[in-house]
Amino acid sequence: MASITTAGFQPDRTASPPGAAGAVPRAAARLVSIDALRGFVMVLMLLDHIREAFLLWVPIGDPVDALTVDPSSFFSRLTSTVCAPVFVALTGLGAYLYGQKHSRAETSAFLFKRGALLVLLELTVVNFVWRAEFPPTILYLQVIWAIGLSMIVLSALIRLPHAAILAIGVAIVAGHNLLSPIDIPEGAPFHTLWAFLHDRGTVSFGGFPVRFSYPLLPWIGVICLGWAIGPWFAGGDPATRQRRLLQAGAAMLIGFVVLRAINVYGDTPWFVVPGSPIRTVMSFLALTKYPPSLLFVLATLGVGLLLLAWFDRVQDSRAIGWLAIFGGAPMFFYLFHLYVLRVMYLAAVAIWGINHDTVFGFPSIQWIWLMWIAMIVPLYFPTRWFSNLKKRRKDIGWLKYF
Repeated sequence: MASITTAGFQPDRTASPPGAAGAVPRAAARLVSIDALRGFVMVLMLLDHIREAFLLWVPIGDPVDALTVDPSSFFSRLTSTVCAPVFVALTGLGAYLYGQKHSRAETSAFLFKRGALLVLLELTVVNFVWRAEFPPTILYLQVIWAIGLSMIVLSALIRLPHAAILAIGVAIVAGHNLLSPIDIPEGAPFHTLWAFLHDRGTVSFGGFPVRFSYPLLPWIGVICLGWAIGPWFAGGDPATRQRRLLQAGAAMLIGFVVLRAINVYGDTPWFVVPGSPIRTVMSFLALTKYPPSLLFVLATLGVGLLLLAWFDRVQDSRAIGWLAIFGGAPMFFYLFHLYVLRVMYLAAVAIWGINHDTVFGFPSIQWIWLMWIAMIVPLYFPTRWFSNLKKRRKDIGWLKYF
């Protein structure tokens, strides 16, 4: 949903974006691919959020349940699964690049303050827009919360050697599935801590329910992996960087296919659905996001690395420049599009009324796709305005946090 938070980590860019007049210096152009990848997955995120706003009447417990979910809805949801891992990994990558122009102490302090701000936003404006309740009856701690806390943890970890951060990332991502059999029931000691770190659950604080939708531990691993590839972008030959990205992405996808085929570790086992090849494929691709399994991270970050290599190679294209605008003001886009969707939903209820039990909704997933296509361009212009404002007004310190 994020990364949503890495724009402030990018070194200042005064060159024109791709597709504009004027040459783009290599140091600046290299970062355009990072903004473009962030922008790309944010556009995918928009599709999933439209679905959540206008297709709530469809009873879906698990949006990637291979046995019950309509294939069109399944694959629509599948496209957005790349968003959170790429957001978090790019946060780590952006933090590394920020650290190339700032001291370790400055980088650590900025990570901590930025992370704390995200946690505050999750607890207030983000939670409010999702449910439109005041006072709230339940608190959902989702992707912004996870990114913010991961940044706070990274603010401490960056004092370690680079190899140690890589090792921590690999160990958490590869090994946290070993913790899945551990079940700490409600009321037992450490139940709250376990729900916070690994076991997605709801905890009551003085009678007030809090839902840990994004358990923290695996996301710490992902942000460490993003930090670990930072040296690839800190200098050197672009062709070498692109080759490393391609090799790493391909290795992750091959690892995913092999482990998934073996079907013994890394996620819930897949299965063959007799008489339904499409649902068998869906079962193979249905991966656990809450918390993100090893196979989920391998598949999504593998795709993300291949896209980053491609965007890096074609960074002078006009389309990459457009995507980079979305990725250049990520927190603004995230908050703005959520409130636009809330206003649109309330307007639809006011005009057409409730048409599905207690909610308003579109008749099918195809309507969601049409609305998604229709919203991309209108959301581009305010995002471009804010992105340009950030570049012009360096004197306004709070802008860098969005």
